[in-house]
Amino acid sequence: MPKAVPYKKGSIIFFAGDKDDRIFILQKGNITLTGEDLQTGAQIVENLHEGEFFGVKSALSHMPRIETANVQSDAVVVLLTPQEFEKIFGRNPAVIGKMLHVFSKNLRDLHKRTEELLKSEEHFVSPEEGMIRVAKSFEQAEEYRSACSVCNLILSRFPEGERKAEVEKLLASYTEKAKAEPPYVEPEQESSDAEEKPEPRAADAATLKQFSLPVFERFTKSFEPGQVITSEFEPGDTFYLIKSGDVQIVKDMNGTKKNMDILHAGEFFGEMAILDNSPRSATCMARGKVECLEFNKENFQALVLGNSTIAINLLKLFCKRIYDSRRGIRILTIKDIQARVADVFVMFDEVTPHKDDPDGDPMDSHRRFNLTVADVAQWTGISQDDARDELNKYVSKKKLEIYDAYMNVTNINDMKRTVEKYFSNLEQ
Repeated sequence: MPKAVPYKKGSIIFFAGDKDDRIFILQKGNITLTGEDLQTGAQIVENLHEGEFFGVKSALSHMPRIETANVQSDAVVVLLTPQEFEKIFGRNPAVIGKMLHVFSKNLRDLHKRTEELLKSEEHFVSPEEGMIRVAKSFEQAEEYRSACSVCNLILSRFPEGERKAEVEKLLASYTEKAKAEPPYVEPEQESSDAEEKPEPRAADAATLKQFSLPVFERFTKSFEPGQVITSEFEPGDTFYLIKSGDVQIVKDMNGTKKNMDILHAGEFFGEMAILDNSPRSATCMARGKVECLEFNKENFQALVLGNSTIAINLLKLFCKRIYDSRRGIRILTIKDIQARVADVFVMFDEVTPHKDDPDGDPMDSHRRFNLTVADVAQWTGISQDDARDELNKYVSKKKLEIYDAYMNVTNINDMKRTVEKYFSNLEQ
């Protein structure tokens, strides 16, 4: 059962970096959360109000705390486990809805920070102009089927748009070039040594089961490989649940397509635009054949906020995305490019399950990551040529092996030491 715990002035409830699953509600007193700006290192202080939750993001995502909770005056705090939080508040649409709005804003702020670090253009563009930019970013990547898909979305959204003639001309050009585009190859078939696709997480499998009833069949939409489901800058009036297949999340960065994430069966996407009533913040495209359930804005209240299991799963997904975005920003703030590249491998090691050898066998430090040179370039915000040069420095030292669809790190601890040395020198 939840319990009320008193804290004296000057005490610390938790420190940044701590790992625990407690969720808190400030019942009485004055508490501040102190964190660090990801880019400048400046201190950020947030004053909590009575009745406010804190510690939710780290508890639900099972990640370290990102702030320190300082007790400024004698206080009383209610402590809950994640299970107690889900049981008590999971059926409260007002509480979950408010948290989803707050976390959605957190994510958008983090996306803006990422764009700033990558020197993305910040001036306002209309939805039509923005979507044309997205189409051209696919053209630049020579992914003409996807570029055609965006053009078709533009013409569907803006049948009498100011740039209709330009879009039609682009579509004709992309359609012709798409004929010469090689057939799509499923990602897991790119290498005979590719790892098996992981099974859906328990939460995602539970969500899929809930939406497997015949009544939801009418919401099913099918998408071909490379087809754009939603485009960045597009008005957001639908959200999706992936029934089968993978969905690639990409963003336009100064005319270049940047891969952000891959979503799997059982995961939602498009819900941020619903929550914020704002344009899409990224492009979602089919990575192979994909089936999704498509819902409109009116369905959100009933299907998501009205279902405690789905609402909590979506809340957990937001928490994970926030931590992933923060982790990506940390990589981009590293000024030493060798350390920045090393931190990409460290990040993937943090989220990739692996067995530890209790005897400390150095071979246990060997890691394989399904990363390409293009992936490393996108995570580090540098060109592919520069990424290849930096990676080859590790190859020459026998610390890395590069293959078409994956890379082998001979000793992940070497990569960790490179990153730790960078931050140690920075502090000094």
